[in-house]
Amino acid sequence: MSPSDIDKMRVVCRLAAETLKFIKPYVKPGVSTNEINQLIHDFTLENGAEPAPLGYHGFPKSVCTSVNHCVCHGVPDETVLKDGDVINIDVTPKKDGFYGDTSAMFFVGNVSDAAKKVTEVAHGAMWKGIEAIAPFGTTGDIGFAIGKYIQKKGLYAVKEIGGHGIGNVFHTDPFVPSFGKKGRGERLKPWTCLTVEPMINQNSAQIIEVPIANSSIKYYETHDKSLSAQFEHTILITDTSYEVLTLLED
Repeated sequence: MSPSDIDKMRVVCRLAAETLKFIKPYVKPGVSTNEINQLIHDFTLENGAEPAPLGYHGFPKSVCTSVNHCVCHGVPDETVLKDGDVINIDVTPKKDGFYGDTSAMFFVGNVSDAAKKVTEVAHGAMWKGIEAIAPFGTTGDIGFAIGKYIQKKGLYAVKEIGGHGIGNVFHTDPFVPSFGKKGRGERLKPWTCLTVEPMINQNSAQIIEVPIANSSIKYYETHDKSLSAQFEHTILITDTSYEVLTLLED
């Protein structure tokens, strides 16, 4: 990307981070995922951007809300959050032709120790993956760091879904896995962006793919309804290191 492109990425990625900060006070018992969707939709428009998920391959909403055993791509609906739930909120504003993609887990009221553990491990796994990024390194370096960390914690990474390249295209190569071997996979090119977004499950139960009406996008759940958690940042690979674009400094 050119210096101008990178400036635009910094702006839209900061907006993505601010969106998660904005929505946090609203994530509480009694609020529906549709209400969360509408709040984020309005916030995005008010900040001169558009919600990239809306209409993307037929996806019907402006944000993904994945509750409890939903691994990713959860569709906002009339589901009302209750005490003890955990929810991943995944936002992607588009502004000036560029996309900023980030997600985080939120606790709804008082949650179980098991929910805290899977959430903490997902957060730690994301950072292990980010810390493995280096110019001209590989996607396997990232996956290896994530997988090693998760295995030590006794939890399980989703292998079918992962991070991706991003910039003036929402999803592009490379695929960024949560498993792998050092030195394998695609090379990490300086001045490109990608997402690191490991999805962590409580156990090795199969995940199931569920169609979304009038969309080629699917959402995913754990087969046995065990908990899943995910965090995501958009990263700029520089010529010497990396920059986390969706991390608020303040």
